[in-house]
Amino acid sequence: MVIAVTASCAAAFLCAPVLAQGESQAELREVYWPQAEAANVEDYIKEPMSPGVQVIQSPLEGPVFANEDGRTFYTWPIDSLRNGDTGDREGGQSNCTNEVHTKTAGLMSPYPAGLILPDLDSRPSCAEAWPPVLASEGEQPIGKWTIVVREDGSRQWAYDGYPLYTWHLDKEPGDTFGGYRRRSGADSPAIRIPAGPPPAIPPQFHIFQTAVGRLLVEQDNFSVYAWDGDEENKSNCYGACLQDWAPLLAPETAVSQGEWVSFERSPGVKQWAYRGQPLYRYLDDTSTRSLLGSDIPGWQNVYTQRAPTPPSEFTVQVTRVGHVLADANGKTIYKYRCGDDALDQLTCDHPDTPQVYRYGICGGGDPVHCAKMFPPVPAPADAEPKDRFWNVMYISPVTGLRAEPNEPGSMRVWAYRDRPVYTFAWDEKPGDIGADAWGEAMGNRNGYKAFWLRDDFRDNDM
Repeated sequence: MVIAVTASCAAAFLCAPVLAQGESQAELREVYWPQAEAANVEDYIKEPMSPGVQVIQSPLEGPVFANEDGRTFYTWPIDSLRNGDTGDREGGQSNCTNEVHTKTAGLMSPYPAGLILPDLDSRPSCAEAWPPVLASEGEQPIGKWTIVVREDGSRQWAYDGYPLYTWHLDKEPGDTFGGYRRRSGADSPAIRIPAGPPPAIPPQFHIFQTAVGRLLVEQDNFSVYAWDGDEENKSNCYGACLQDWAPLLAPETAVSQGEWVSFERSPGVKQWAYRGQPLYRYLDDTSTRSLLGSDIPGWQNVYTQRAPTPPSEFTVQVTRVGHVLADANGKTIYKYRCGDDALDQLTCDHPDTPQVYRYGICGGGDPVHCAKMFPPVPAPADAEPKDRFWNVMYISPVTGLRAEPNEPGSMRVWAYRDRPVYTFAWDEKPGDIGADAWGEAMGNRNGYKAFWLRDDFRDNDM
């Protein structure tokens, strides 16, 4: 992608990226979801596993552990919230029990402790919403797989010290709708995290989950880049090129393996290459996990795998601080997120969960007003989703609950991670982001966030 950068912006984060003159939507979409990379999946380290466990390549989260039916495994690591913490401690017993909680815990202000939770007649216990992964009689620990004893005496599998669960609303193999591999922001609920094997990358690299893919970063979390001017496993970046780009050097003892090659850059100096592309850091990156280097013609961020492609009718729009996903008319698309404040932190942003929290945030408690302020994005009758992460569902546009296709008043809408996506009534033109961070804790706990593809200025769960 070619970005127009003014002189006043070149040395600091003063301006948002803008489209170069004449750049089309097709070209911009290709930046975030390149067809050439669509088939790439993230490799992982093969380890001993407990019986009945398989590894599934999740399109969004990379390799994840699953049971024989393909249901993804999750952990619930303890998380420090504003007024306490909740979750499972490493090496400890499961805190996801059969108790049905009826009151708020007061962990996330402004909720005080003791408020009665909604929909108690249908509220599940933590163990019903997050069934523990139980070990059969005679099964024994192996490798990183251990067994913890639950309060009812049953034996539960744990991986790397944390008890494992499935989510009752995951349906198909590879679904990871119950959680994600990135904390959602300050003062957010204690989220569940898909469990999986370690990625097959050298120790000096990490992988960071974004909305557009699994971003490769180096040991200090600065982004990794590749250059079109290089050849396969051979660098052509010398001289003036090195004023802006630092080759990512490999230890002298590094051994090429799988998709990683340690090639000799100069006598006695080795450089890493991934999938044939020599790797670099951009010296002008002042923040971690940046995309700024990709503004330089011929340079790109490196991903181990790209996220699923959104519907073809969707567009990419330029805002004052970055790029967002938008509908066919250019209106910014928003994701709604919600976790309640009981000790078990159950989700409340799915169409099969209580909607009362959403009514309070977007409509003052009035579902009709809520539907007017944040209408779900309609899906055309001929829309054919390519994967489970961008799918079509039927909901009641007023209640927000799942509906049957032939139900009177039901609406066919686009959904991301099995949750409807929305536009905002007060956004007037492409690039408006009036509802970003709308809600509690900047939308991280109960509220709306713009579907950020790129934001160089704030941590917006890209």
